[in-house]
Amino acid sequence: MKKGSQLVFIIFGIIIILALIIYFLFSKTNNQNNYTADRTSSETNVENNTEINTEKQLVETEISKFSTKIIVEDDNRDNNLELTSSKINGTIVKNGEEFSFNKTVGNPTPDKGYEKAGIFVNGQKSKGYGGGNCQISTTIYDAVLKVKGLDVTERHEHGKDVGYVKQGKDATVVYDELDLKFKNNTGYDIKIYADVTEEKVNVRIMKLSYENF
Repeated sequence: MKKGSQLVFIIFGIIIILALIIYFLFSKTNNQNNYTADRTSSETNVENNTEINTEKQLVETEISKFSTKIIVEDDNRDNNLELTSSKINGTIVKNGEEFSFNKTVGNPTPDKGYEKAGIFVNGQKSKGYGGGNCQISTTIYDAVLKVKGLDVTERHEHGKDVGYVKQGKDATVVYDELDLKFKNNTGYDIKIYADVTEEKVNVRIMKLSYENF
């Protein structure tokens, strides 16, 4: 082989070797950059997932309770007490909102399961659908009085001793006429629990708050 041909062959070989070395170095650097980018992306996703998965748990704290004794043996009245307490039970009153007994319970009509029981009409005892509802409203009223920031905006007395609470501490209700209302100015939401046992009507008021967990 002539010397000129050998020189060309050698130069061509050197060029090929240099090209391979450059390709290898470039590929290695690019892979490292990709790994770093993937790692950064993964870490970002982990942080984002932490924010997304942060949840809050509803916490209920009792701030007031009140009970009134059932002093009348009347199955119809007991039925009405249970119906009305079930409508009140679990009611949430958000901060700034006003609670209305009549709006929450509705009209106590027979088609809703209510029966005639003892009521006061113009200070006189009588019978009417929803008799007994005033004991529920009274129990709520006295529980509300214990909480600062629950401001009573409407309330009416029977004008007679009802027997299940001290005179002057009752709250009578008549649908579309007399209501028990209070506004929640506590700065937090509240929840009302109401239940009826064989002996008592019970009302509890809970403060609602949200905590991370």
